[in-house]
Amino acid sequence: FRVTRVPVKTLFEYLEHGDSLDDFLDGFPTVSRELAVQVLDESKELLLA
Repeated sequence: FRVTRVPVKTLFEYLEHGDSLDDFLDGFPTVSRELAVQVLDESKELLLA
């Protein structure tokens, strides 16, 4: 995430281990829900392209 010091990889690791988006956001308050959802949406688009 450019505006934070949190690697995007961390979001995917949380989700891979069964944690929710809310769990991730609770652990990394510098990442907004909007930004996390944007990353997920863009990743989805790339995978489905």
